[in-house]
Amino acid sequence: MGALDAGCCFEDELDDGYLEVAAEEIGCESGVGSGSDSARAIEDAVRVLLQGLGEDHEREGLRRTPHRVAKAFREGTRGYKQKVKDIVQGALFPEAGLDPVIGHAGGAGGLVVVRDINLFSYCESCLLPFSIQCHVGYVPLGQRVVGLSKLSRVADVFARRLQDPQRLANEICSALQSSIKPAGVAVALQCWHIQFPEALECTSNLQHLSKLDRQGWVKVSASSTSGVFTEEESSVWDDFLALLKLRGVDIEAGDMNRSHVPSWCPVQSLETPLCNGHCTKSSKVGKNSSKTHAAMVAAVASILHSLGEDPLRKELVGTPYRYVQWLMNFKSSNLDLRLNGIILREVSSSSVTDGNVTQLNEILSVLNIPFCSQCEHHLLPFHGVVHIGYLDKQEGKCIEGSILRSMVHSFACKLQVQERLTRTIAEAVYSVFNSGAMVVVEARHICMISRGIEKVGSNTATIAVLGQFSTDPIVKHLFLQTIANST
Repeated sequence: MGALDAGCCFEDELDDGYLEVAAEEIGCESGVGSGSDSARAIEDAVRVLLQGLGEDHEREGLRRTPHRVAKAFREGTRGYKQKVKDIVQGALFPEAGLDPVIGHAGGAGGLVVVRDINLFSYCESCLLPFSIQCHVGYVPLGQRVVGLSKLSRVADVFARRLQDPQRLANEICSALQSSIKPAGVAVALQCWHIQFPEALECTSNLQHLSKLDRQGWVKVSASSTSGVFTEEESSVWDDFLALLKLRGVDIEAGDMNRSHVPSWCPVQSLETPLCNGHCTKSSKVGKNSSKTHAAMVAAVASILHSLGEDPLRKELVGTPYRYVQWLMNFKSSNLDLRLNGIILREVSSSSVTDGNVTQLNEILSVLNIPFCSQCEHHLLPFHGVVHIGYLDKQEGKCIEGSILRSMVHSFACKLQVQERLTRTIAEAVYSVFNSGAMVVVEARHICMISRGIEKVGSNTATIAVLGQFSTDPIVKHLFLQTIANST
């Protein structure tokens, strides 16, 4: 606990030194002339949002949050400042040894596909980052090929803007067609959008979470084609799909060139009564908080303006309201959740599994509880599962699995860090069963994936142990093995 607290001071030292310099360098790379003014405007808006969430932006852990959020937004939208021609220029290479009449439509060597390009973009309907796997194919023409890395870099230019899946596919396809002038281009996207925390809480089939922990996320496919890929008599589109299937990617032919992806953003279903585009009044907002809510909506609109966007653009009307509604899921509250006095359920002394609670010897456990929380350092979601184990010293009683799931949901729905969340859950369970409690949290942090570090596929695990779990390595090992067996 002391080590965790000490980390805050060390973090501030880093932020005030190297990270500050790094942020300035990013602003220069992006070509932002008034980058400092833009960053300050976003930081001011973030302070309004934190205040609206009932937080003190000067407390430890939040003092540098406005700076980090401004940096993340500017990094995530740097594509507005980049030009495709600057990337592709000088990356076209001659292949004079190839017969120009060989290949599709006189292409210089057939189909080229770059698969599994991992990207992140910001949803223009709610400002939440969404995950993308991008697959790009093209048919070379004129005895020239393009450097393969340029395909992913062009895709990244358009992902680093406020987007929706279909427009993103169209823009990547059009840019490649006009810049490298091939016989044709195909772009296929698989996109995942996070749900509201309530939707993740109700996720079913918990024993079969997907490999990327995207259970409960909205998933859509979008694609766009040009040139020979659009010709009915050509087999090149089928070849493209076949090469994707070799990687386990299955996109139906009917997905090609869809003009609209219905129900893409789960937040878009919210009713957004509007006045002048962004002043809203919701039935969920009481009279006492409507002024604060309006200030938060206006702050998000100012963030859009600072990024160079028009908050009144048709696709962005309602976006500030939806983003605020997302943040309000993590509003600070004075809820003091205590488990002392809850009704404990009777269990037999033998090993039992009822779908909620598993008892192994004296260890009871509830595994794979889904959660979604909001990183207080970057105001970006992190999500995953919680595993809870405790020792039964209460004469054959246990905590209802539904109560533990509600407890996880309550602790997660606030600005959090994973370490604190893990420790808080363990302390709450230990308050009932003083003999021992152990909590393991596995999570994916959007701030680790969508920001500068871009460690796609990274997963963070934290452990908190109390009582006998901290002194008995055999008991700890048994619980860890139970988690491993469940996954």
